[in-house]
Amino acid sequence: MAHVVRAALVQATWTGDTESMIAKHVEHAREAARQGAKVIGFQEVFNAPYFCQVQEPEHYRWAEPVPDGPTVVRMQELARETGMVIVVPVFEVEQSGFYFNTAAVIDADGTYLGKYRKHHIPQVKGFWEKYYFKPGNMGWPVFDTAVGKVGVYICYDRHFPEGWRQLGLNGAQLVYNPSATSRGLSAYLWQLEQPAAAVANEYFIAAINRVGQEEYGDNDFYGTSYFVDPRGQFVGEVASDKSEELVVRDLDFDVIDEVRQQWAFYRDRRPDAYEGLVRP
Repeated sequence: MAHVVRAALVQATWTGDTESMIAKHVEHAREAARQGAKVIGFQEVFNAPYFCQVQEPEHYRWAEPVPDGPTVVRMQELARETGMVIVVPVFEVEQSGFYFNTAAVIDADGTYLGKYRKHHIPQVKGFWEKYYFKPGNMGWPVFDTAVGKVGVYICYDRHFPEGWRQLGLNGAQLVYNPSATSRGLSAYLWQLEQPAAAVANEYFIAAINRVGQEEYGDNDFYGTSYFVDPRGQFVGEVASDKSEELVVRDLDFDVIDEVRQQWAFYRDRRPDAYEGLVRP
């Protein structure tokens, strides 16, 4: 019998406040569960605006602890209610002065499994993230969930192949890539990089982007979220570039073994020859 996982993602417009943003995602998750989804992921800092378009201390107010902050606790309740694994990207405060761009991973029974902290932090116009976030310091964990082995790689991380590979070496079958990327900056890369990473590392990727414009800048988030399989093929249609959307797709995890046997990239790796890649 095929090992098929029904997976979901949400690309959302900003509502104007955290409470209504969370409420909207709760309803999307419930609808995904009604459609039979067993895992769902949200966009980068999903419960806040993309405040990194500006550099202002007022935006530290969006930060909260992980896992003990109100959003992750609420998502644990939602996971228990829906029976879904949930990937929850938020602005994390660890202690005073220690802030991270983080995603919590919650199992289908509401158990907090752990978190991923974004490694690569951009500092360019409209994406002033170094003002807010320290670089991730917890490696590339892969979480053993009710649906299989799930990893996370956040937004700007996607431009760096090393983390994609480490997630594959750590056993990932599905990697969520929550993002906030704008039309003028990298739209032509959006449907190139994640399919290429899915091929190179032979797993499924859920690529999630925000959609619309928000009050802190002129970034035009272009949506077009999608699932891509280990052959680099989109699973179903790519989402709208202008409208909020819940995407639910069936992922056949048996394809992972088929591709790894056919293409054998992991067999033919040469880590003995890669020393130069990690020299400063």
